[in-house]
Amino acid sequence: MNAVAEVDAGSRVLSYAEAIREAMALAMEADPTVILMGEDIGVYGGAFQVTGDLIDRFGPDRVMDTPISELGGAGVAVGAALTGLKPIFEFQFSDFATLAMEQIVNQAAKLRYMLGGEASVPVVFRMPAGSGTGAAAQHSQSLEAWFAHVPGLKVIQPSTPADAKGMLLAALADPDPVLMFEHKLLYKMRGEVPPGHYTVPIGKAEVVRTGRDITIVAGAIMRHRAVEAAERLAADGIEVEVIDPRSLRPLDRDTILGSVRKTGRLVVVHEGVKSFGVGAEISAMVAESDAFDFLDAPIVRLGGAEAPIPYNPDLERAAVPQTDGIEAAVRAVMARAV
Repeated sequence: MNAVAEVDAGSRVLSYAEAIREAMALAMEADPTVILMGEDIGVYGGAFQVTGDLIDRFGPDRVMDTPISELGGAGVAVGAALTGLKPIFEFQFSDFATLAMEQIVNQAAKLRYMLGGEASVPVVFRMPAGSGTGAAAQHSQSLEAWFAHVPGLKVIQPSTPADAKGMLLAALADPDPVLMFEHKLLYKMRGEVPPGHYTVPIGKAEVVRTGRDITIVAGAIMRHRAVEAAERLAADGIEVEVIDPRSLRPLDRDTILGSVRKTGRLVVVHEGVKSFGVGAEISAMVAESDAFDFLDAPIVRLGGAEAPIPYNPDLERAAVPQTDGIEAAVRAVMARAV
């Protein structure tokens, strides 16, 4: 099974975290070169309990707690990948990847290029990301756009348990470094997940909901808020097409542009800060293509506030797009013509 086109009859209901754990276990059972690394991923089971009991199943030689040094741990993972292993390195919070930028951006992303294609770096960096857990400014950021800017890296952002499993397995089969951003609010979300080994292709978006009037492009937790807004809008006869990019680098241009040509309107929603974000890239992509000629209204971007994520829960919610704001943005675009 190469991709999840539809949930098969043997699917079970798993949480997002359980689906990731199952993917890692399947990969480790099938391939002895797959190893896990990170802070507190062993006996403790990971900061968000995603690795769980894998240390009991595979032992400390393959499920390794690293010192409290993101730069050092990421460097060991990159080095291990160069020697033929397939490391999965878990950051406790994606924010802490800022401490390992040298290894991710200057080493992992560039070594295949600098060595003339003679070496590859098959490492997967798992990145718990996003706000909504009251973890405050240094533990709640959405930094995926930073890394999507870097040639040589692949950046994925699964939004469902089935995609989390399938995309992680696809990442492990990829010869290049892959960063998998996992929104922390999704870890407990449950959904149907096919059994066994399957992959969800990196670089292929999903049309989550079809519609004729307006396109929303939204990933991670924003996918689910966009669908909720679309269901509300449908009651008033506004049919929204919701596209989940799933992969930011590479980005599925064809699916997004095809939808915009059909609907003539576009709203892009992401949790990261609005300026210089994923929405800016998608908006520019549309503006520079023939899809621009099909627009009946200006493109609208919704993103995070120009501020660190607050600790106060009410301010935290106000700092990132919510369902009400997405609904209001769609109504405003529908009311406006070029």
